[in-house]
Amino acid sequence: MSQQDTFDRSRPQSARRRPPVIDQDGNEVGARPREGGPDFRVFAGAGETPLFGNLTREQRLARLEALAKVLDVAFVVPGTNVRYGIDGLIGLVPVVGDLVTTAISLWMIREARALGAPMHLIARMLGNVALDGVVGLVPVAGDAFDVMWRANVRNMRMLRRWMDKQPR
Repeated sequence: MSQQDTFDRSRPQSARRRPPVIDQDGNEVGARPREGGPDFRVFAGAGETPLFGNLTREQRLARLEALAKVLDVAFVVPGTNVRYGIDGLIGLVPVVGDLVTTAISLWMIREARALGAPMHLIARMLGNVALDGVVGLVPVAGDAFDVMWRANVRNMRMLRRWMDKQPR
């Protein structure tokens, strides 16, 4: 152990110099995180961008589609062809679980509106989420309905069809 190592360990954690973050190719990734909070930046080649901002329309749509799949069809019941997602699992918690998954679905609709979806499409998406949320409140039958209805996948399919018709 060198004298420098002993010196660094004797200093308080906040005064120690953090080593750079290195990616899989051996390149240094951006600046070090700020003290006292998480670092919400990702490496973007020439510069850094916020994790939740500056995404293209296709990237935002891909993020929404991935979330819809995790919510509705991420897992398979062994020995069957029945798919379910975390919406069905979280929905097992009475009332609170359905409120949480409905809030996530409403956030996805807000993102669809930010992508420029027209009001008639937003209304249909809200109808899907409302039906999923209301029926999901029924203790056992609601959970089965959550697994079979797949409101988020339906909404993303409608949004994707609408976006494919739009000029680039």
